[in-house]
Amino acid sequence: MKKPRSSTVLSLTLVSFLLAGSAAKADTFSFAIDSSLQYAVAGDTLAFDASVTNLDPTATVWLNSAQITSLDSRLTDDTTPFFSFPIFLDPLAAGPSYTYDGEMFDITVPLGTTPGVYAGEVQILGGSDESASDILGDEVFSVDVTGDTTSVVPEPSSLVLLLTGMTGLAAFRRRMSE
Repeated sequence: MKKPRSSTVLSLTLVSFLLAGSAAKADTFSFAIDSSLQYAVAGDTLAFDASVTNLDPTATVWLNSAQITSLDSRLTDDTTPFFSFPIFLDPLAAGPSYTYDGEMFDITVPLGTTPGVYAGEVQILGGSDESASDILGDEVFSVDVTGDTTSVVPEPSSLVLLLTGMTGLAAFRRRMSE
């Protein structure tokens, strides 16, 4: 009777070690947007910078692309700042070659966008070689669109109405003084 029980315990122990090994590998990559909330007015283009670090001292990680997976349709994205890739993060190389720190993508707020907070999500794709497209990390970002800060310019018809009123007032005062 003891043999089946000990084999069950042995099996559970082995499964625990296998799961613990895969969980330890899960934290071998770090991806963070430097300023995930940015403020804008209609017409602005915002640059989002990010830091990507390979934390695994034994493996090279390739960064092959970035993609915006969700974004309010009023805003537009541009991931071309990141398309100078693929690059690799090699922990065995000297210097900062195991970290990417720079512009990841741009978000443009078109003219006429109503004020509010717009959220999006960006994913970084790559893996163990330059053709891999595994999702290595994802981050959420927000754009807080505030009211337009430019001064209001009167329409020409308003200026004509103002000038006509002032001319009429001047004519009235002149008639009263005569």
